[in-house]
Amino acid sequence: MELMQRIELGELATVLIGLIALFVGRFVRQSVPVLRRLDMPNAVVGAMIVAVLILLLQLNLHIDVAFGQRTRDALLLVFFTSIGLSAKLSALKSGGKPLVILCAVTVLALIAQNISGALLAGAWGAHPAYGVLAGSLSFVGGPGTAMAWARELEAQGLVHAHVVAIGAATLATITGALVSGPITGWIIQRHRLKSSSGGPSDLTFAPPPPADAERREPGSRTDTLLSTIFLILLAVSVGEKLNEFAAYAGLLLPGFLSAMLAGVLITNVADAVGYKLDFAPIEQGGALALQLFLVMALMSTPLISVAAILVPLMLNVLVQVVVTELIAYFVLFRLLGRDYDAAVASGGFLGFGLASMPVAMATMDEVGRRYGPSPKAFLLITMAGSFFVDLANAFVAKGFLALPWFAM
Repeated sequence: MELMQRIELGELATVLIGLIALFVGRFVRQSVPVLRRLDMPNAVVGAMIVAVLILLLQLNLHIDVAFGQRTRDALLLVFFTSIGLSAKLSALKSGGKPLVILCAVTVLALIAQNISGALLAGAWGAHPAYGVLAGSLSFVGGPGTAMAWARELEAQGLVHAHVVAIGAATLATITGALVSGPITGWIIQRHRLKSSSGGPSDLTFAPPPPADAERREPGSRTDTLLSTIFLILLAVSVGEKLNEFAAYAGLLLPGFLSAMLAGVLITNVADAVGYKLDFAPIEQGGALALQLFLVMALMSTPLISVAAILVPLMLNVLVQVVVTELIAYFVLFRLLGRDYDAAVASGGFLGFGLASMPVAMATMDEVGRRYGPSPKAFLLITMAGSFFVDLANAFVAKGFLALPWFAM
């Protein structure tokens, strides 16, 4: 048996390859219609191409490639910090009763997905923590959240967490994009619902640009960028202190979770004292950090190991889809009033409950084009998905993993 030669790449080389993979992933996704319809992230497409190339090197030339991890880990903190900094809790009040219902049903879905995943993992003879990883962390959380928690769980002894996370999250993204739209259309047709805002629309419901975004002086843009960097670094620093206090109290928190909580604290203190933060660069920075983190984390995916657990992963997808669909139709749709807006909101819920927020927005946009617009549903899903989903998912997952049954 020939020994595997290992090539270890530095941080700069890892970032450069990650950027190339992003560009290649975007080109391939734009060139392949099915990938556009699935709303598959560019990072996932590009990283899988790199992973396949590494697999070919391993099989044919017995060469393995190891990527740097420090930059990737820093990007993870930036991403979750940006989520926290965007989480204005006053939005819950402005959303009213429908938003409270949506948030409550989302928590129900998180719990149901984790219970289903844990029971399936136990029936398969695996540790139940794999079920949480392949449950809400992959389906509601998406690849970024799943990979973040996989890193923490591997450090605690869950040796195949990385493989399960990427396999489950990738299948979740594909499946969610495939089923969300058709199920929403079925609900609308079954109940013969009509849009109250008119007929089918060619409008996309992207948020309008800020009023002052048309022309900004170069110095103003530089100041905004520096302020954003300062806020992110401040949140990470405060998060480290929160981690120290939590550890002293006997509570172990992942670094990215404490950074997110610090961001929540900072943005809501600023909101309470009347200081307005510029959320546009924060969200852009978070999106950039997520893309780079994903592509750098997924490039090292051991595809052979993912193939070995494909059967339980596919079975898990089937279970999670059924559970989430039942909650969307029999709980959320009915509690929101069984009207057209409720149907579209249920479609958006299926989008982020089975895949990601981009899938949720794409689902509602496509439904709006076919059956008519629903600004109310867009507002509800955007408000819930912008911050509540990630916060709730983190706390629910942490609660499950703290149970004695999930001890490692």
